[in-house]
Amino acid sequence: MPVYAYKGVDSTGKSTKGFVDAESLRTARAKLRREGVYLTDVSETAAAPAAAQSGSRRVSFSFRRVSGMDLAMSTRQLSTLIGAGIPLVEALGALTEQVESTRLKGIYGRVRDRVNEGASLADALASAGSFSDLYVSMVRAGETGGALETVLARLADYLEGQVRLKNKVLTIVTYPLMMLAFALCVVAALVTFVLPQITQLLESLNQPLPFYTRAIIGSSEFARKFWWAIAGVAVLGGVGFQSLLRTEAGRARWDAFKLRMPYVGRVSRQLAISRFSRTLSTLLSGGIAITKALDISKFVANNAVIGEAVERARESLTEGSSLAAPLRASREFPPLVIHMVDVGERSGELEPMLAKVADTYDEQVENTVTRLTALLEPILIVVMVGVVLAIVLAVLGPLLQITRSIQ
Repeated sequence: MPVYAYKGVDSTGKSTKGFVDAESLRTARAKLRREGVYLTDVSETAAAPAAAQSGSRRVSFSFRRVSGMDLAMSTRQLSTLIGAGIPLVEALGALTEQVESTRLKGIYGRVRDRVNEGASLADALASAGSFSDLYVSMVRAGETGGALETVLARLADYLEGQVRLKNKVLTIVTYPLMMLAFALCVVAALVTFVLPQITQLLESLNQPLPFYTRAIIGSSEFARKFWWAIAGVAVLGGVGFQSLLRTEAGRARWDAFKLRMPYVGRVSRQLAISRFSRTLSTLLSGGIAITKALDISKFVANNAVIGEAVERARESLTEGSSLAAPLRASREFPPLVIHMVDVGERSGELEPMLAKVADTYDEQVENTVTRLTALLEPILIVVMVGVVLAIVLAVLGPLLQITRSIQ
């Protein structure tokens, strides 16, 4: 059943807005009139995009244009409603009214309608086309095992953890990025406004200029005259790079290059292992078969090299091997991960061991990024001061020489 967003005036003359579910726009208008709402605007909420093809190999953890925290909060609310003994259809209806995102309201409204027609919750979520394989698989396992409330709570914990990690990293790198943007603005202002005026003064003196002064003046003139070409090359380069990343071979090469980069490679590996371990632990604890869990987790790592190593481990597992042995053979996982997985397999505690690995690497990612940004800040300051100083010296040098010659 469609969900409509409306704005209007109630019987007391106060402005009101909200959402209503109805079979058609005319039915929605009639329903609101019976409730004493005089409409000024009403429209159907946007539906989720069509489901991605089953061959797609990227797993998304949130809705398009919907934050991960909104998804986590709605998942926890649904778990609470089901845990309170509310029937699933009624719980989905209450969730549709509770969530603030317009897009989520429409999606949950359609999921509720599918469930009301007799579909399972997992099938309804899959048909919505906006939920990840991880999400749908966990819900399906929860329905099958009669532990939907617990599974949804675990999903909410997982999604909240991913959001917290992302927010921590963004918070840490925001200040250096702002400094870099400020430095670029300062250099652009010098090149665009200051240098042209001083250049005219130097040229009017009819004195030979040092090489570095001519180089900086020439660079400034080139940037001012051909800024459109520079911008075009930058745009084309960005588009070409994105096109390369869309290919399997290009993505694999870029991911391999990232892992070999100093410092950045360490963070990329830690982040990929953290995502893989957390996802695999969550799936296994939700009752998903390990081969299916590995098939989902390899895409969550968001790194083709790590994903290939996990795929080889999955194939070896189907042939009777342990999980730790092929991961060790890939040489892409640190000894700590291999040891924890090995101990978890032998003790039958693989899920908590993987969760501990994820906690460890989440902390390492945060600490590593913090150290890198602490190192990056003075480097950016030195670079910014150096560029400005070079421009100033290139301009003041000839003026000082002329001043000495006059004296």
